[in-house]
Amino acid sequence: MINFNKFYKLFNIISVFLVTISLLLLIFKGLNYGVDFKGGTLIELRSNDKQVNISTIRKSFNMMNLGNVNVKKFGNENDFLIKFEKKNIKPNTVEDIKKELVNLMGDSFNFRRVENVGPKVSSELLKSGIIAIALSLAAMLFYIWIRFEWQFSLGAILALFHDVILTLGFFSLFALEINLSIVAAVLTIVGYSMNDTVVIFDRVRENLKKFSDIKIFELTNISINETLSRTIITSTTTLLALFSIYIFGGEILKGFSLAMILGVIFGTYSSIYIANPILVKLRVSQKTILKEESD
Repeated sequence: MINFNKFYKLFNIISVFLVTISLLLLIFKGLNYGVDFKGGTLIELRSNDKQVNISTIRKSFNMMNLGNVNVKKFGNENDFLIKFEKKNIKPNTVEDIKKELVNLMGDSFNFRRVENVGPKVSSELLKSGIIAIALSLAAMLFYIWIRFEWQFSLGAILALFHDVILTLGFFSLFALEINLSIVAAVLTIVGYSMNDTVVIFDRVRENLKKFSDIKIFELTNISINETLSRTIITSTTTLLALFSIYIFGGEILKGFSLAMILGVIFGTYSSIYIANPILVKLRVSQKTILKEESD
């Protein structure tokens, strides 16, 4: 049997440090919002000329007075993603851009994708994304509150916040783009983390009723080990699928799959080293369970 309890204090300190760093990053650096939330125009461009590089493309787009232009490689060596501030562009504007590029760079390229989001739509999408995450957390809080005693609820909610904050902090640190697919990933992370935590909590609750003479410190360790095979199998199979999507799914799915990979890792970790230590610190016992049930 693995003695997880032995490392509670060490990993709690690490978690507090990482959450603090993540919050500071979110407050002072912020998130790199994509076109979905910031508004603007996105063009995916493929060049057939190997001599074309990022600086050449950026220089060409800067000459068109489209606002702040961001250019980066996207997948293959000859694929580029161009984002600029000009919003609500018309179809003839795209044609004008193509003509201008032909004059500046020749005709050895093609537009693979054009996305345009206006300022009103982007602000509404951002607001909807925040509301969706907040409501999902609130729904999970309500479920866990009626499903378990308040000590369990507190542990589960802290684990949820831990996972979401660390994931967003990672995206802030590396300036990775936040779009609607990342919001979907965060909502999935919430569900995955809660599911993993509830499985362990169910076993803790059963063992509390079964072993009245074992203290919560030892009992949580027993419960984690009893559910460990299920946790490993679920996490491993999920990660195998997500790594496959990340490696072979193309550039568009990389952000989503990366957020999910982080969520699965953080969710598995927090179920053991965030949620369960709360039960230990609050000294949950068989009396706690029996008292709640009698009420």
